[in-house]
Amino acid sequence: MHMLSGQSAHLPVGVAKALSVYRHKVFVEMLGWQLDTPPGIEQDQFDREDTVYIVSRDAEERITGCARLLPTTQPYLLGEVFPQLLNGLPAPNSPEVWELSRFAAVDFQGPTGTAGGQFISPLALELLREAIHCAAQLGAKTIITVSPVGIERILRNAGFHAHRAGPPMIIDGYPLFACVIDVENPLG
Repeated sequence: MHMLSGQSAHLPVGVAKALSVYRHKVFVEMLGWQLDTPPGIEQDQFDREDTVYIVSRDAEERITGCARLLPTTQPYLLGEVFPQLLNGLPAPNSPEVWELSRFAAVDFQGPTGTAGGQFISPLALELLREAIHCAAQLGAKTIITVSPVGIERILRNAGFHAHRAGPPMIIDGYPLFACVIDVENPLG
């Protein structure tokens, strides 16, 4: 397995399109998210020229995981779609704060090919470490993300320094919260 990162224009030919197909398979087909997407691909208004992607691929160059980094100095998911998770605080707007979204670690060619272990697998932890490293290279000191409540325990058990920006809320039937991850000292 190897990792790629960069803006879509700087990824190898075909990776950006394959990533959109992979995201559709994970988020729309597997997880059942109700997203307004073109048939067979998943992209939204936050997939822009300044968006940075982290992509893991297997030896056959099939995508096994992805993450998206957005600068908070431009519109981003938490600030635009889920600001209620910030408990009345203003949405971060700083070159030192980046948002992590569209995180998935599902190897469809693996033994189960399901999302069941996407947040606890070694691949997921390696992908998260790579996203944190990439964010640091972009000048981030903090990552903020919309996360399911269960991710807190996983991050803590893996040794990441993370905390809530506000209390969890039920949104579309899921308990979510704004999670803040320390980039400068992510692991204890």
